[in-house]
Amino acid sequence: MRKILVANPKGGCGKSTIAVHLASWFAMNDEVVYLGDLDRQQSSRLWLEMRSAEQVAIRHWDPTEDLVAPPRDCSVAIYDTPAGLHGKRLKQLLGEVERVIVPVSPSRFDMLASRDFFDELAEAKAIRKERVGVGIIGMRVDARANSTRELVEFLEQFELPLLTCLRSTQRYVRALESGVTLFESHEAAAAIDRLQWQPLLEWLVTRRSA
Repeated sequence: MRKILVANPKGGCGKSTIAVHLASWFAMNDEVVYLGDLDRQQSSRLWLEMRSAEQVAIRHWDPTEDLVAPPRDCSVAIYDTPAGLHGKRLKQLLGEVERVIVPVSPSRFDMLASRDFFDELAEAKAIRKERVGVGIIGMRVDARANSTRELVEFLEQFELPLLTCLRSTQRYVRALESGVTLFESHEAAAAIDRLQWQPLLEWLVTRRSA
């Protein structure tokens, strides 16, 4: 079973966008996918409710403090987490997963807001022992902007890999409002956006040796 945590203590950085797209991609590849929404806003769960019966099945479960693990028939579990995740709850979730994805926007404010979280991850036993891998996703990135270079330089001090960058486009908004993802979109123009996900997907399906 693959268990993937999408986390960043800052709100509005794209965690739910990442979570539902990963759930969709794995489901389209014949996995039994469960999406656990820990956020009070329940954006991922509400997105699930908008989906039609004709679309690939993605199941929901509620990861409470007493029952963090997904149901036994699950083959891929995605944890969509709230803003402010830290401390005991973060440690508990790190004990469950094998991958952590941190979406970060290339703005100075967002990078500074992520600093303490990266320090906390570095101190976590599961990560120090290399039982859990951490990867960063640049969100709403313009490859030509200086802020993108600043994001790369910022991450270097934490020795964290920037797996890929996703550009800012209204296609994400339109897809999610329709209960689908860009992986399910029939827009030919979305191909370039789907291609940007490939490094992340390859990282996720590569098993860790530790």
